[in-house]
Amino acid sequence: MAGVHPRLAGYPAGMAKDFDLYERELWAGRAPAYERGFAHVTRYLVGPLLDTAGVTDGTRLLDVGTGPGIVSAAATGRGATVAAIDADPDMADTARRNVPGLDVRVAILPDVPFPDASFDAVAGNFVINHVGAPEVVLAELRRVLRPAGRLALSCWVMPGSGALAIVREAIEAAGVPWPDDIPQPPFLEHGETTAFRRLVAGAGFTDVTVDEVTWEHVVDPEVWWETGALSRVGTNGVIVGRQDAATVERIKTEYDRIIAGYAVADGKVALPAHALLAGAAR
Repeated sequence: MAGVHPRLAGYPAGMAKDFDLYERELWAGRAPAYERGFAHVTRYLVGPLLDTAGVTDGTRLLDVGTGPGIVSAAATGRGATVAAIDADPDMADTARRNVPGLDVRVAILPDVPFPDASFDAVAGNFVINHVGAPEVVLAELRRVLRPAGRLALSCWVMPGSGALAIVREAIEAAGVPWPDDIPQPPFLEHGETTAFRRLVAGAGFTDVTVDEVTWEHVVDPEVWWETGALSRVGTNGVIVGRQDAATVERIKTEYDRIIAGYAVADGKVALPAHALLAGAAR
C-alpha cells in the first residue's frame, strides 16, 4: 500500500497507518485458506446483513470487503445490481470467479472508488473491524450512499470469544506472548453494542440500530485447527506460524484440551460466535 489516505492525516502518528499496513501483509495470499475456513463462519450473517440493508430486486448495492464474494452472490440472487471492493487482489479474483460478471475493484479503505450517492445500500460483512480508522471509513461509506440509503455492517464482539478465540486461548495457555510488532486493532474499543452505535451515529448516520447476534459454528476440530492456526489466516495464525515445532505442538495440546469442551456428535464441535449487526440510514 503506497501511503495512507489523505483524510487520515489527523489521526495519531502511525496508528492507522501501521495497522492498515499490517492488515495488507496479513491477508496477502490468504484468499484460498480464508475461503476454506473462516468464510463459513461469517456466512451466517449474510442474510440478516442484506435484510438490514434493505436489499431487494433492483437495489444498487456496494459490497465492502467482499472477500470471496459471498455477500455479492446472495445479493445478486435477490436481483440487486452489485459492485464490490476488496483490498486484496487475490480476494477480488476469488469474488470474480464465484460471482461471474461482478463489478469488483481492488481498493484499500477508506478509498471507495465511486462517485457520491452511487448506491441505494452499502453492506460490509466483518470488514469495519479490519481498518485503521473506522470513523474515516464510515464517512466514505456515507458519501457513496444516496439520501436515505441504507448501511449495514457486521463486526465481532470485542474482545473475541468462542469460535474467534479458541486458538488465541491455546496460544496464551501455552505461554506464548503477544508479539511486540503486531498492533492491536483500533476497532477494539468499538466492539460492543453501545460503542458501535455511537461510532456509526457519530459519522452522521440516522436511525442507527445495533443488535447482538449469536450462533454456533459446527466444524471438525482438526479442520478448525488447520484453517485457523496452520494456514496463517488472521493474527492467531500468524503467531502460530512463527513458532518452532515444539511450541506449535504445545499450542496444539492446549487447543485440543480447550476445544474438547465444545464437542457434539460425529466428532465435531459447536463453537459459539458472537457478533454485532448495525443498521442505519444516510
